[in-house]
Amino acid sequence: MKIGQTRAVVTGGASGLGEGVARMIADEGGWVAIFDLPSSRGAELAEELGERAAFFPVDVTSPSEVERAVAGAADFLGRISLLVSSAGISPAARVVDRNGSPFPLERYRLAIEVNLIGAFDVLRQVAARMHGNEPDDEGERGVIVNIGSTAAYEGQVGQAAYSAAKGGIVAMTLPLARDLGPSGIRVMTICPGTIDTPMVQAAPEAVRTSLSGLNLFPARFGRPSEIARVVAACVEVTYLNGEVIRVDAGARMPPR
Repeated sequence: MKIGQTRAVVTGGASGLGEGVARMIADEGGWVAIFDLPSSRGAELAEELGERAAFFPVDVTSPSEVERAVAGAADFLGRISLLVSSAGISPAARVVDRNGSPFPLERYRLAIEVNLIGAFDVLRQVAARMHGNEPDDEGERGVIVNIGSTAAYEGQVGQAAYSAAKGGIVAMTLPLARDLGPSGIRVMTICPGTIDTPMVQAAPEAVRTSLSGLNLFPARFGRPSEIARVVAACVEVTYLNGEVIRVDAGARMPPR
């Protein structure tokens, strides 16, 4: 499958990594349904990208909204051949803070709801649509690319919730590929390192400098466009399946 032939759903598509992927798909001639919160700039982005893009406001923690958005995207796209799941949040907190108070359970639950359960909900709904696609010459009906994080392996202080959710994304990659392989659907996960997204841009300059200094080479933050090109490789190299790819300039995160 070529990127220019894809009919894609991109969650978290209004900013950061998701926006980079949405732009890449549109630039290559594909069609893209942008999923993001109603408060996002998804409508503006879709207008900028032109007639091959549309915005679908959705909270991935709401199954009814997910089902409605997937149905709308299928109508707009004609069929869904690619899902890139990058919607996510990173609510940081220590298990016990300096005052002796425990990690707020609602914050932990929200991280799992958005980053893991929400991702799976969109995936299951889209996979059901892909199952009905006409297969190509190799029998392929669709590709799913989940965006994980190197925090799944080396979560830092305060990232227990985020790491648990992203670890779940990593752990389910192979079982998902095994489940969906008979339907001609491939599943991949990309684990970015520190990418220059709004979340990273909001960090203090000292933190940004220390993070970029962890890279073996190059000594800079990654670009959303670079992650988008790895997504393109996952789509276009049919022999990639059931695997996790780290894209992190060789960095390994310390505890803090």
